[in-house]
Amino acid sequence: MGLGIGLVGLPNVGKSTTFNALTKAQNAESANYPFCTIEPNKAVVPVPDPRLDELARIVNPQRIQYSTLDFVDIAGLVKGASKGEGLGNKFLSNIRETALILQIVRCFEDENITHVEGSIDPVRDIRIIETELLLADMESLEKRIAALERRAKGNDREAKAQLEVARSLMEHFEAELPASTFPGREEEAYQTLERDLRFLTAKEIMYGANVDEEGLAEDNAYVRALRDYAAERDREVIKLCAKIEEEMVDFDDEEKKEMLASLGVEESGLDQIIRKGFEKLGLMSYFTAGVKEVRAWTIRRGTPAPKAAAVIHNDFEKGFIRAEVISYEDFVRYGGEAGAKEAGKMRLEGKDYIVQDGDVIHFRFNV
Repeated sequence: MGLGIGLVGLPNVGKSTTFNALTKAQNAESANYPFCTIEPNKAVVPVPDPRLDELARIVNPQRIQYSTLDFVDIAGLVKGASKGEGLGNKFLSNIRETALILQIVRCFEDENITHVEGSIDPVRDIRIIETELLLADMESLEKRIAALERRAKGNDREAKAQLEVARSLMEHFEAELPASTFPGREEEAYQTLERDLRFLTAKEIMYGANVDEEGLAEDNAYVRALRDYAAERDREVIKLCAKIEEEMVDFDDEEKKEMLASLGVEESGLDQIIRKGFEKLGLMSYFTAGVKEVRAWTIRRGTPAPKAAAVIHNDFEKGFIRAEVISYEDFVRYGGEAGAKEAGKMRLEGKDYIVQDGDVIHFRFNV
C-alpha cells in the first residue's frame, strides 16, 4: 500500500540526511548548499514492529516481511516558491503526491552550515513553508473559481453549489487559514474540490525538530518555541538528530540501543517518525504467520475482513468464506496457532468482521 510521507523544509535543514538514515541508503546527496536535492528521492521504508519478531520466534519462518511506508525527499522550498522562486512549483506538485507532510526544521546553531534565511528561527521557517503551500492552494482555487463562474452563468446547478463553497474557502485562505480547518470540509462540493485540486494545506503535518547532540536529551529554546507553535495547531513534534541517526545506520540493535541510552533518549527519532506517521495515516497491521513467511499486511483502520483479505490477493475478497482469527496476544501466550486453537482462542469471523490491529489471520476462500 503506497502512502507517501513527504519530507519538506527550507534548503539545508537536514532533509536529505534524515532521508539517508530513514532508508538506510546513502543515495540522497547531502551538501552544504541550497538545492542539493533536485529530483525527489523516493524510498520504501519498513515499519518497525517488535511483534513480528516475536511471531517469528514462535513460527521460525524462512523470512519476515514488515509493513512499509513510502518516503519522498522533496527539494528545499524557499520564500516565493509558489511564484516560481528557487525551484518553484515543480516541488509543490511533488508534495501533492504525498499523503502526509513531515516538515524538517533546523533547531541548532552551527556557523559552518549555511541557513538560507541567515539565522535560526524554526517558527519563521515553518511559516515560510506553510505560506507557500497556502499561496499555491489559493492559485489553484482561483483558477477553479473562474471556471465555475463561467459554468454557473449557464445555470449549471452543480457549478453554482461548488462556486459558493469555493468562494467561502477562498475567504478562509485569505484569512491565512489552511484547508484542514475549513468548516465546510464535510460538504460534497468541498470534497469534489479537494479530490480535484488536492489542497496542500489539507494534508496532515508533523514537524521534525532537527537538533544537535546536546539538544537530544533536553529541549533547547528553538525546540520549545516549535512545540508551543505546534501545540496551538494540534500537531506532532518529533525530535531527532539527523547526523547521529545517519551515523547509526549500520549499527546493530544492541549498539543502537547503547548509543541512544548514552544520549539520554529511549527511542530513535526516525523510529518515532515511521511509527507516528503510520498512525497519522490511519494505518494498522494484521499478520499472517506460516513457516515460509511471517508478514505484516497494511490496511486502514476500520477495514472489514474481505477488504483486508484483498490486500493479499483480489481473489481472497471475491471468494471470501471466513477468517480464522487469533489475537496477537493469544498467539504469543499459547505458543502459536495450535496452542491458541486448543485453548479456544481461534475465532471464526464473517464478512462483517472489522479487522483489529495485530490480528493473526488465516483466510478461507473459494474461487
